[in-house]
Amino acid sequence: MRAYSTSFSLASMLFSPRVRSDITHLYAVVRIADEIVDGAAEGNIEQQLSAYEHSILHAPQQPFHPDPIIHAYADTARRCQFPAEYLRAFFTSMRSDLTHTSYTQQEYEHYIYGSAEVIGLLCLRIFLAEQPGEHPHRTELEAGARRLGAAFQKINFLRDIREDIYERGRHYFPDTNTTQGGSMLSEASKAKIIAEIQADLAAAQPMIALLPYSSRFGVQASADLFSELAQLLADTTVAQLRTTRVRLGSVRKVLIIARSVVGTAMRRGSRQA
Repeated sequence: MRAYSTSFSLASMLFSPRVRSDITHLYAVVRIADEIVDGAAEGNIEQQLSAYEHSILHAPQQPFHPDPIIHAYADTARRCQFPAEYLRAFFTSMRSDLTHTSYTQQEYEHYIYGSAEVIGLLCLRIFLAEQPGEHPHRTELEAGARRLGAAFQKINFLRDIREDIYERGRHYFPDTNTTQGGSMLSEASKAKIIAEIQADLAAAQPMIALLPYSSRFGVQASADLFSELAQLLADTTVAQLRTTRVRLGSVRKVLIIARSVVGTAMRRGSRQA
């Protein structure tokens, strides 16, 4: 996780030990599936993805696995009661990367749901696992988890345009334009996507305050880091995105997280007062 996402890795340090451990187990499974699809595996990729999906779906029913990642994930999935339908939706989106090079609006929305929104819902299961009874705001929290997951995915789509379009031939955004030099977004299309991201982040923000303290600080820090990335993307031209992946510097990340922690703590203190 540290190697693939320094921003999320830093933010995850603000989770309680139990939450951080469970999030790491989920992240590992998602990352491995993504790596299979992106070509790290050799041979029949479709077959390997299907075999991995079968292992993950059946992992919670088995008390022991020789693969330590699947064994750890199974413990998390049992305790947090992961619905199999969420995992199936995730693998459906991963599988579409093997067959789709472009997406209609409906296909794009389905992809976002399976690749990102259900991950937000699974994370929410982890956050609420140790809470007694049913959370009074679960419906609102689920809506917020989906919007935050969607925002993170759209941000990463924009950041990864160079690799997705020019190296893998994947065009996730439905209104990608085809030009003589290849397919790419227009500035107007990018502005529309940024507006969607900002709307998703704004919709999710009130829900973060409803999370348990064991996860609230980490989720808020993640949201603040990705909000900053969204602003950087808004200030970056499409031409620049073709050659550069937008990143936050290490010092900037630390400052954002520190500001996030202070702000979350102050809001918590004001409510208690």
